[in-house]
Amino acid sequence: MANNSFNCGLEAALAVIGGKWKPLVLFNLAQNVHRYGELRRAIGGVTDKVLIQQLKELERDEIIARVDFHEIPPKVEYSLTPFGQSLATALGTLCQWGTEHMQAVERIAERRTSALAQS
Repeated sequence: MANNSFNCGLEAALAVIGGKWKPLVLFNLAQNVHRYGELRRAIGGVTDKVLIQQLKELERDEIIARVDFHEIPPKVEYSLTPFGQSLATALGTLCQWGTEHMQAVERIAERRTSALAQS
């Protein structure tokens, strides 16, 4: 987060959760503590490289906590910090909106795909 001067709260929130995968990480960690493999399977579609990068950024921004148990085979768990839990709670309303409007959003996405294919 390079910019420390935000014009509104939404801009500040998006600076932390920007991108496709971070909100999904937060959603899954709000449900339970996860090991890396569990989290990757729960999210689906994300590459190891991108997920590792996103987890490092969320840890750096104090949204998630990473606990390394220093075992072999490696055991690492990810969880939300209290700061991250407050953000996940705020995202809950957005998740509810998406669930309620999923069919409409799917139609919008189909129209976008059709428009792109025709151009």
